[in-house]
Amino acid sequence: MSIPVEHVVVLSALLFLVGAVGALVRRNVIVILMCIELMLNAGNLALVAFNRVWSATAEGAALHDGQVFVMMVIAVAAAEVAVGLGILLALVRNRDSLNVDDVSLLRW
Repeated sequence: MSIPVEHVVVLSALLFLVGAVGALVRRNVIVILMCIELMLNAGNLALVAFNRVWSATAEGAALHDGQVFVMMVIAVAAAEVAVGLGILLALVRNRDSLNVDDVSLLRW
């Protein structure tokens, strides 16, 4: 007994929506980064779900294309976290605040 792909895609869309709303509404940099990660993970979930459908219908094609894309997205997310945390540390050191409005003060 397996979960239908439509249910997984709806869950992925809801997770993406929660992440997008959180990234647009919140002011804390850490929460915004977590919302962006949630959006990336929602995309990963959709890719894995679509891979399950494509691999069941593909005859002789590469069966793991979805998982390859997921690994690429995870690598990009890890790089994004490294850069984001570097920016976050610079913000905390210069302004002693995690408020996004203070980022505009870092301009020349």
